[in-house]
Amino acid sequence: MMRIRKAAVAAALLCWTAAMPVLAQVSETAPEPTSVAAAPTSSGMDAQLFYQLLLGELSADGDEPGAGFALILDAARKTNDPELYQHAVEIAMQARSGDAALQAAQAWKKAFPQSREANRYVLQILVTLNRIPESLEPLKTEIALVDPKDRPAVISALARGYARASDKKLAASVVEQALAPNLQDAATGPAAWTAVGRLRLAAGDNAGALEAARRGQALNPRAEGPVLLAMELMDARQAEAETLVRNYMAGQPIAELRMAYARTLLDAQRYPEALQQVEAVTRERPDLAEAWLAQGTLLLQDNHLPEAEAATRKYLALMEPQAAGEERSRGMAQAYLTLAQVSERRNDFAQANAWLDKIENSQDLLQAQNRRASILARQGKMGDARKLLRSLPERTPADARMKVLAEIQLLRDNKDFKDAYDLLAQTAAKDPEDTDLLYDQAMVAEKLGRYDDMERLLRQLMVRKPDYQHAYNALGFSLAERGQRLPEAKQLIQKALEYAPGDPFISDSLGWVEFRMGNRNEALRILQTSFKERPDPEIAAHLGEVLWTVGQRDQAQSIWREGLMLNPENETLLETLKRFKVKP
Repeated sequence: MMRIRKAAVAAALLCWTAAMPVLAQVSETAPEPTSVAAAPTSSGMDAQLFYQLLLGELSADGDEPGAGFALILDAARKTNDPELYQHAVEIAMQARSGDAALQAAQAWKKAFPQSREANRYVLQILVTLNRIPESLEPLKTEIALVDPKDRPAVISALARGYARASDKKLAASVVEQALAPNLQDAATGPAAWTAVGRLRLAAGDNAGALEAARRGQALNPRAEGPVLLAMELMDARQAEAETLVRNYMAGQPIAELRMAYARTLLDAQRYPEALQQVEAVTRERPDLAEAWLAQGTLLLQDNHLPEAEAATRKYLALMEPQAAGEERSRGMAQAYLTLAQVSERRNDFAQANAWLDKIENSQDLLQAQNRRASILARQGKMGDARKLLRSLPERTPADARMKVLAEIQLLRDNKDFKDAYDLLAQTAAKDPEDTDLLYDQAMVAEKLGRYDDMERLLRQLMVRKPDYQHAYNALGFSLAERGQRLPEAKQLIQKALEYAPGDPFISDSLGWVEFRMGNRNEALRILQTSFKERPDPEIAAHLGEVLWTVGQRDQAQSIWREGLMLNPENETLLETLKRFKVKP
């Protein structure tokens, strides 16, 4: 059909071009108008060029994009028209012909050496084609051509531009070479070092990324880029990065960066410190709704119910006048869930359900139903709670899995370990490759005292996924906790650390097995480091016990108090305090 259409259009064009001399003669002999209008500006397009362009468009739109590209590029060269060069590039890109797109972009850049748009196309295409070394000169040109006031923003975006490079280390090197003149400039240096640092981080060079963040902050202590990079390095467990973040926070940080730091602390489960940052934001920017929602959630976690409710209601008051949107909808749903939990902890189940009724976002309905199920279970209606979760719709296999996991978690939260174990066994049998299900089943077996089953399941997991560090750690810790096969327990935990170096929870297990083996000083050293890196109530329980045993009882009680602040309901910590008959 397209071939017939093109032939018809071509014939019409031939008729049109044949008529051109006649039309010209008519225009020459026609009488002059009584009033003369301004003569239109000539486009410089003759009939042959018009025909070439139209045929090029039809070919590009049809099944001959290569022919269309060639015609449009040839027309661009004849007319020296930048728009036609750009169009040729776009035709090639739509046809997924990277080499042709690069050819057209380079021809455009050659015709217009000072065109930033042409150079930018060359740069983007080279990076897309993974021809990273060739991108150096276009990158230098891009930075030189950009308006100086926009240069920091353009430099900041470079890491995203090179994100798809297969050789991350090479990409970092090329960008650093291109940015060499900018790295010592106070105006562009922080952005340049941040871009280099992000690319180094992507290449796995954490130490190099940290050095980049340091140098960027040294040029301007108030620059945002280096501190954001430092937060990314905190996520990558580069402990020294937090010093840079704290340097920035000691000044007058913008609220958004303080919130970003709070989110990083939340990810690290450092809840008291996260709450401090969020409370600082609500003091400095009481109009920032997100901060009130985070504050309410953290206060709820610490069981400060009146304060959690007040903060969450403040969030709702700020959000309700705002226009609808997905972000607003999800935030409102989270607020209603928080308020429902506040009511649930007060045993006001009717009010809890009333808050849940306000949730409209379908993506949050599972969370809402989880809370409803929790309320029913606390009222002694476990059968109804499980039925509620099972009644949720299953549009995809992922939905079905989430429903089962929610039911298992409900059973575990209510210490119904027998039913949780049976449901896990049924689910794991249907999907034997799901390592997470196997691990959860092993952990529930331990709760039931079925240590042989637990070890059997964890050994299976080690065979199926040899680098699954949690399996080695869980078995090693369980043996240490029971005082059995301690040398083997230590080997298992050390194996886990090989796969997850520096993990504070696995280091906690190592400290605990050292303590069980009688190596108290080594245990104390390891546990103090673990607690510093990851303040956690369970690590606090172990560290406190070691401190108490070596005679440092005041320090032990201080650590235990800190653990209770983190989570006053942690079973390990509460059992430890009960055993030592201590009320810190």
